[in-house]
Amino acid sequence: MSSTPQVPQSPQQPSPAGSGRNGQWWPPEWPDRIRALAEGRLTPVPPRRAATVMLLRDTPDGGPVVHLLRRRASMAFAGGAYAYPGGGVDPRDESDQHAVAWAGPAREEWARRLGVEETVAQAVVCAAVRETFEEAGVLLAGPDPDTVVADTTGEDWEADRAALVARELSFADFLTRRELVLRSDLLGAWARWITPEFEARRYDTWFFVAALPEGQRTRNASTEADRTLWIRPAEAAAAYDRGELTMMPPTIATLRQLQPYADAAAALAASRERDLTPVLARARLEEDGTGGRRVVLSWPGHEEFTQHVPAGEPGAGGRTA
Repeated sequence: MSSTPQVPQSPQQPSPAGSGRNGQWWPPEWPDRIRALAEGRLTPVPPRRAATVMLLRDTPDGGPVVHLLRRRASMAFAGGAYAYPGGGVDPRDESDQHAVAWAGPAREEWARRLGVEETVAQAVVCAAVRETFEEAGVLLAGPDPDTVVADTTGEDWEADRAALVARELSFADFLTRRELVLRSDLLGAWARWITPEFEARRYDTWFFVAALPEGQRTRNASTEADRTLWIRPAEAAAAYDRGELTMMPPTIATLRQLQPYADAAAALAASRERDLTPVLARARLEEDGTGGRRVVLSWPGHEEFTQHVPAGEPGAGGRTA
């Protein structure tokens, strides 16, 4: 896919059944699961570590655009919602048996920044770089610590990408085969969100920001997406507010946070001061003032996502109560 910004003037997309009055993704099974959690009938599953990347590209007429992909409606989780390239950690990236060629801040520094052990920090950073390559065809790696590959198209690159997706090839072996080093300095840690405890599929996800390397192009390389686009964060947020683009809370929250920055370099510089305290939704039961009870679902620090669900009624197909 061309890296030319593609900013839809009016992205008229039908909202999935699990969206609310705006574009907030809200699956119909959530109310029942929220009530079960609040009443102690649901045991949370442990979250899986993951990483996602807000890929930015500067434009001649001012302001960066961000790369989004739309998850296929058939996907079990967040079908029809827009998101960034990303995915789960590969356990092999934590193993000493697979040495990852590394450039940029040391693993120890990344561990302090992410709040985890060094092996976990390596795996999370690897996931960010690998998943961006797997889903967008963009690779944050180069022959040495000062360069980045300029072109990742062609049959040989596609064969390696497919092998990574199938987990037939470890990321360390991929870098070794290509004689590349991972450019961790091209990433900026931005936020950390943990999937709510009532969800069946849970992720502990670190959000990173990165600039599209010169010479590389994005493309829809993911089998999980049916559309990709480049769009200004403010325009994406406005489309969400109109209910035209569906997103999960972490996506729209981080898009709003990107709006003040004039270019990708400014966003990357700002990432060094970002608070990485995990954001985790909370569900509680409270009196509704009419003799009944309701479930209140909230994301600390993000009041716009608060939902009120009557405790004695079935799910309302994703609409806010």
